[in-house]
Amino acid sequence: KVKRSIPSSMNCKEATENAPAGQSDENAERGNWSSKTDYLLSMVGYAVGLGNVWRFPYLTYQNGGGAFLIPYTIMLALAGLPLFFLECSLGQFASLGPVSVWRILPILQGVGITMVIITVLVTVYYNVIIAYALYYLFASFQSVLPWSDCFAWADENCSKTPVVSDCNTTLPNGIIIHTNYSYVTSNNLTCLNGSLTYKQVQLPSEQYWNKVALRRSSGLDETGEIVWYLALCLLLSWLIVGAALFKGIKSSGKVVYFTALFPYVVLVILLVRGATLEGARNGIEYYIGTQSNFTKLVEAEVWKDAATQIFFSLSVAWGGLVALSSYNKFHNNCYSDAIVVCLVNCLTSVFAGFAIFSVLGHMAFLADRPVSEVVDSGFDLAFVVYPSALSKLPVAPLWSFLFFFMLLLLGLDSQFASIETVTTTIQDIYPKVMKKMRVPVTLGLCMLLFFLGLVCVTQAGIYWVNLVDHFCAGWGILFAAVLEIIGISWIYGGNRFIQDTEMMIGQKSWWFWLWWRACWFFITPVLLTVILCWSLVTFSPPKYGSVEYPAWGSAVGWCMIVFCIMWIPIVAIVKIVKAQGNLWQRIVSCCRPTANWGPSLECHRGERYSHMVDPHKEKDQEIPTVDGFVHKLE
Repeated sequence: KVKRSIPSSMNCKEATENAPAGQSDENAERGNWSSKTDYLLSMVGYAVGLGNVWRFPYLTYQNGGGAFLIPYTIMLALAGLPLFFLECSLGQFASLGPVSVWRILPILQGVGITMVIITVLVTVYYNVIIAYALYYLFASFQSVLPWSDCFAWADENCSKTPVVSDCNTTLPNGIIIHTNYSYVTSNNLTCLNGSLTYKQVQLPSEQYWNKVALRRSSGLDETGEIVWYLALCLLLSWLIVGAALFKGIKSSGKVVYFTALFPYVVLVILLVRGATLEGARNGIEYYIGTQSNFTKLVEAEVWKDAATQIFFSLSVAWGGLVALSSYNKFHNNCYSDAIVVCLVNCLTSVFAGFAIFSVLGHMAFLADRPVSEVVDSGFDLAFVVYPSALSKLPVAPLWSFLFFFMLLLLGLDSQFASIETVTTTIQDIYPKVMKKMRVPVTLGLCMLLFFLGLVCVTQAGIYWVNLVDHFCAGWGILFAAVLEIIGISWIYGGNRFIQDTEMMIGQKSWWFWLWWRACWFFITPVLLTVILCWSLVTFSPPKYGSVEYPAWGSAVGWCMIVFCIMWIPIVAIVKIVKAQGNLWQRIVSCCRPTANWGPSLECHRGERYSHMVDPHKEKDQEIPTVDGFVHKLE
């Protein structure tokens, strides 16, 4: 072979400076972020999502208050940050998305496919949640919030306050009897203290959520009709996503200046308002605990909750981090980016808890009930409990509008990154098509996912949303994450990956890498494996509230997750079959990088990748044989 001369890093800089007017991208073929701020805000928007608001505060309250921050911080250092840094470095080094980046280890390319498929399925139902937020946002433009009282749509079980069903009372002759409450009130009698029995009632916001917003059916078996106003909200949410992404990162990078930052403004407003309410202190004390329960730290469930929350909160192993980082310039400091984004994400979770629990404390105060009886997580917190609390405030429509606007923005910027993950995957496979037809491809993808999501806005839609979330957003991602970190650390080689990273961020001391080596080689894969096994052992059939799913519903869920992960063995077998040599040589060659693995631009390849095949000219490179690989190293 004739060895090519390798331009210096200055040549890349000069190429950027001498680029045509209006184009300052280092990678003209693929494009780069317009600025570092665009990238960081996109990453923050992707990592900070609905779970930071409706799940973390509840977990903190449930697992010992402020004491929960200890396992949460430890799990951030042991599981979240190492995987986050690894994925950011991986995407930035090769300038490739979550599927094509597996040129690094062809036998595990199915892991990237699994990530993208799960992202697609989750994206379908995640936009339905955004549609719920849009519906409530529009419903807030009324002088009286429609869920503030039991109006015409309510039944006899609806009540704003607890209802006494029966009690003990003293008759005029002094005899104590047990009777119904209507008899007591009609005869001007008084219930004896401690003898009250309360009727099972539902808040107006709960009945509004089920009867009006969802028009919820009795179960998954009863599909019912499409709820037309939710379908329109779903269409609107997809149009917003498509409009923000029609130019890829060049347009979404500007939109996130608002969608990623304004939720913090709303959180501050809600916190200030909540802190001024009666009972707010009780709510915050329930959240962090005036005396944190450190005995909870000996319970394995607490550590599992901390690790799971960190893992899913940071959005690792979904493919989005690789996709977003792939548009960075080669020498961007991805290490500092990972630290900043992870800290912002975790601090946001803690801060959101104060805003949520201050208002819930006021709600408990008005109802004369302990906070533990009004707090909840997930859909019930976002669309039942918190709206009910806000409806009791002066100028309730304003606070309701702000809350649901915040949920809308939190959902949208996470959705932007998820769709960008899919379009990046398409771009890596068909770069020329995406360069000419990015707008129709992006809009076409959004419309396709809109139609797939219509089943989630039927009267049984909430059951489908819960089903996909229960199966696809759980251990399927954990399984992909375990294979990802083991493959890169143990098969490709952790030390070799560190050398790749140092090509981007500069050489670091041996002590700097000591912690990352310990995490990548041992701590993080072991921890993720334990969480994966735990989640499988403790797996329970899905249900929504008290509604049990039919057997065929669980079967559909298992089929979805099997469809997602089956590509891992299928792609591995296909790669081995296509390789050359005997079986062992084929397996070994599939565990080596392809001939076109390395930095995208020639000026960044240096001596280590001087023999790399140009990835732009030869897209489908054969996996080199073992002998060929050794020859290249020599």
